[in-house]
Amino acid sequence: MSWFGGKRAIQQLVEDHYAPLYRFAYRLSGSLQEAEDLTQEAFCQAQAKLGQLRDPAKARSWLFSILRNSFRQKHRSDKRQQSLPPEALAEVPDRLPDPLPVIDPAKLQQALAELPEDFRVPLLLFYFEDFSYREIADQLQVPLGTVMSRLARAKAYLRGRLLQPAEVVLLESVGE
Repeated sequence: MSWFGGKRAIQQLVEDHYAPLYRFAYRLSGSLQEAEDLTQEAFCQAQAKLGQLRDPAKARSWLFSILRNSFRQKHRSDKRQQSLPPEALAEVPDRLPDPLPVIDPAKLQQALAELPEDFRVPLLLFYFEDFSYREIADQLQVPLGTVMSRLARAKAYLRGRLLQPAEVVLLESVGE
């Protein structure tokens, strides 16, 4: 397959990566319509920039970068940046109650949308798209330790937002 042009290369990229790219776009934006637009935009940009993809094995990461950059550009121009105070992302012990509580998908999406992008993107890539720490660090151009720290703080925030108060108290007592 020729990666330096042609409909077949783009068709293959769409077949191989549409579903995970769309899921990422939805989790990132919180909107079905915006996810569709972002995914379509990512593939349009990929087609225009196909010559930049030197290694077909890196197509997945390349597409996620294109989509993330499109999202950032759109939201920068909309000036709709969200922010949380740093104390909202404080550490929480890692042990979870057994059995795990059922989380409402709408509440999860709402909590994800509240996370600043610097914490949301690594969390989405790691837990929803199975990127490794190294792949995330490379994509975000940050040190590996920064990725790990952001993931820990994002998880702690989500636990605090999604678990019932009694479950959070249980977590705190187990962590001591």
